[in-house]
Amino acid sequence: MNQPATAPIVDQITARLTDVLEPSRLDVTNDSHHHAGHMGDDGTGETHFSVAIESPRFAGLSRVARQRLVNQALADLLATRIHALAIKARAPGEA
Repeated sequence: MNQPATAPIVDQITARLTDVLEPSRLDVTNDSHHHAGHMGDDGTGETHFSVAIESPRFAGLSRVARQRLVNQALADLLATRIHALAIKARAPGEA
């Protein structure tokens, strides 16, 4: 997915994960304000994020495999714009 680099990072994360993983639930939270002045804070207010995602694509996969799918979908953002990403990935029906 080609999301403009000028779109807020939350919007880019949401669009990419929706396109790639077709989630039944997706919550993306900007946690950057909790890390202001810390390592990785570039002053943009868009460096630290949390993702809670539920997708049928995760069924039968380990926690690490699920995180890899999320990381692959966001690879260029993780390399250039996102300093930290917390991931909670579940398959439908999991607690």
